[in-house]
Amino acid sequence: MGYVIRQKYLEKLKKLRDTRLIKVVTGVRRCGKSTLLKQFREYLAAQAVKKECLISLNFEDMGNRSLLAGEKLYEYIENRLIPNGMNYIFLDEVQAVSEFQRVVDSLYIRENIDLYITGSNGTLLSGQLATLLSGRYIEIRMLPFSFAEYYELAGGDRRRAWQDYFQNGGFPYLAQLPDEDIRLEYLTGIYNTVLVKDVLSRRGIGDAPRLESIARFLADSVGSLISVKKIADTLTADGRKTTSATVDGYVGALLDAFVFYRVDRYDIRGRQHLKSLAKYYLVDLGLWRMILGKYGGDIGHRLENIVYLELLRRGFQVSVGKLEQGEVDFVARRDGEISYYQVSASVLDPAVLERELRPLEKIKDNYPKYLLTLDELPIGRNGINQLNIIDFLLA
Repeated sequence: MGYVIRQKYLEKLKKLRDTRLIKVVTGVRRCGKSTLLKQFREYLAAQAVKKECLISLNFEDMGNRSLLAGEKLYEYIENRLIPNGMNYIFLDEVQAVSEFQRVVDSLYIRENIDLYITGSNGTLLSGQLATLLSGRYIEIRMLPFSFAEYYELAGGDRRRAWQDYFQNGGFPYLAQLPDEDIRLEYLTGIYNTVLVKDVLSRRGIGDAPRLESIARFLADSVGSLISVKKIADTLTADGRKTTSATVDGYVGALLDAFVFYRVDRYDIRGRQHLKSLAKYYLVDLGLWRMILGKYGGDIGHRLENIVYLELLRRGFQVSVGKLEQGEVDFVARRDGEISYYQVSASVLDPAVLERELRPLEKIKDNYPKYLLTLDELPIGRNGINQLNIIDFLLA
């Protein structure tokens, strides 16, 4: 099986090449950040950039352990800079380096450096680094494969590819593994590594069972409005006494590690965001399967999860739409334009069709409105476009 060019992300890097901005690629572990940088280096080489002008370091490689001290790293890079040309510096999982903020800032102020860094935790761009680099970096948020990317790699029968993707998710290497047991072991390894390295260790959280309970609650609640207090009350009722403040810290750590994404509500009529309740979606359905089991979760909510991630990939800001009576799954905004999405496994039952269309029909503006389902025969009415989800994902 071959390898997929992450074209959307690669084009962004090409456009940003040689600009006075630090390119920061963030995303959950194993979503393809290192491969993306490799693909970009291959592009630079094809553009006649000399090998000695490319300095690439991955700090998860034990061979680079001597460079985990900031001063050592800076000295190493400085000794390899080419004076009469652009130097392209790639620092992968840079948060593992002590005082990496100072290293990044020191490299940025030099004239002949184009700097690219990656990280698997949102705290990379918080605190001191955000202060140092304010206005001097651009973040590229990366996700695992979309279904279109997965199908490009897997090929074959579209329905079979969809079933595999829906069950196993889109972590790039997963599609190349031979059987279900090995895939599940791979997903378990990703999940455990994220919890240990990016949550427990980095955030100083010591209660692993509580963290896993909160992650399971969030995964089991995908597509439902919840609050931190509800999580705390549920854990306490189950014999794991905790507080809202504690849960809030654990949820924040899972968000920082890009395991979950929070989606706030948006008052469609009042055109304002509401902070009281929110929905949470997983970064990939493979982790859902790993946390809840092969058949865990409502199919409709799993489809919501996939559509949410696709809207993010397409550059939308996404919210949950609130009406006086009813809810729209997603309000997607981009460049001043708005579109509305309802997601359902099937609307062949007239009662379900009515339930899904009613909130969209209450919105009186002229922005596009979509009903996404697995049905093969689109219906739609009153200007609402019903699309097959697989067709939507491959469009």
